[in-house]
Amino acid sequence: MNFVEELRWRGMVHDMMPGTEELLAKEQVTAYLGIDPTADSLHIGHLCGVMMLRHFQRCGHKPLALVGGATGMIGDPSGKSAERNLLNEETLRHNQECIKKQLSKFLDFDSDASNAAELVNNYDWMKNFSFLDFVRDIGKHITVNYMMAKESVKKRLNGEARDGLSFTEFTYQLLQGYDFLHLYETKGCKLQMGGSDQWGNITTGTELIRRTNGGEAFALTCPLITKADGGKFGKTESGNVWLDPRYTSPYKFYQFWLNVSDDDAARYIKIFTSLAKDEIDALTKEHTEAPHLRVLQKRLAKEVTIMVHSEEDYNAAVDASNILFGNATSDALKKLDEDTLLAVFEGVPQFEIDRDALSAGIKAVDLFVDNAAIFASKGEMRKLVQGGGVSLNKEKLESFDQVITNNDLLDNKYLLVQRGKKNYYLVIAK
Repeated sequence: MNFVEELRWRGMVHDMMPGTEELLAKEQVTAYLGIDPTADSLHIGHLCGVMMLRHFQRCGHKPLALVGGATGMIGDPSGKSAERNLLNEETLRHNQECIKKQLSKFLDFDSDASNAAELVNNYDWMKNFSFLDFVRDIGKHITVNYMMAKESVKKRLNGEARDGLSFTEFTYQLLQGYDFLHLYETKGCKLQMGGSDQWGNITTGTELIRRTNGGEAFALTCPLITKADGGKFGKTESGNVWLDPRYTSPYKFYQFWLNVSDDDAARYIKIFTSLAKDEIDALTKEHTEAPHLRVLQKRLAKEVTIMVHSEEDYNAAVDASNILFGNATSDALKKLDEDTLLAVFEGVPQFEIDRDALSAGIKAVDLFVDNAAIFASKGEMRKLVQGGGVSLNKEKLESFDQVITNNDLLDNKYLLVQRGKKNYYLVIAK
């Protein structure tokens, strides 16, 4: 596979230095991409870069994932309007281990192949580099004029930032440039990849390599991912969509991809999956002919959820979705863990009841009219139950005076009441 051609048809090339394609055609190339270690999980904003590394390895080249332990202590001004919090070494090491575990789902770190992936941390080569040595050996090669011309610096200096640009942040591009030089000299790394906002930092690295030892290095960036409506990709009302299930459940992760627009699904399935062009073209044609079936969204959600989590998590997410939107059984409902149950029924009306009310048993009509006001009156509930329009925990309520006890609780805490086809209510026993 030709790496650049693969990225092009997927819409993943923004800028590329002349000569990059020729280099990739003639030899196995080592390339790196930097990942900010400010959290112990990646989020889907990182995924485009990670997929670049994945395609790079699949095309026979060697990927390096650089965790920016040193640069993460400083903060990149690119695209930021404020300086970030700085991290200590213990936090950085923890974050690095968590990130490598996630990356290993996308990249082969463990084989003995010549293009096995490696994880590197720039803190390892920067921690003993004295300030005097750095300004003498590295700083002298790049002029302030060159650094000031970078778009990321100009934006911060021209008043877009509230507090201007600190010297610490100003030095960021020089530190990132040195990373490229170090990896060029120690790993034979000739290519750096990243998002389009990194172009200035990456080309500082190629310039530093040229000026220090006359070497030739290259740059390739992907577009910053957006939504078709211009909104920010990967952000929800509750914040980032994380790869770690502690922060974003597999169900919510699956739902994010399932709910993207048709235009976004057509772009995202190229960027965030490894499906071949022929298969994506066939899926797109099928989707165009019957958009209401949401073929693209379903396949996108399946591929990304399995890749990031597992097939088991994907199946559980589909089952959970069917509880709300399909004809799922009570057995499927009982299999849900508490977090997924709450995620599925987020936003439905909730009522709290005293657990003691269930201990001796209570008639459904009393519970759902007096204790939890789901029905306006006992007469209304009686009519709906008789017409088969009320379910408890996905099973039709047989009679309005059916006795409800603690044994009916889901996760020993919840009752799910369904009124008609679409109205759900969650009763919480406390």
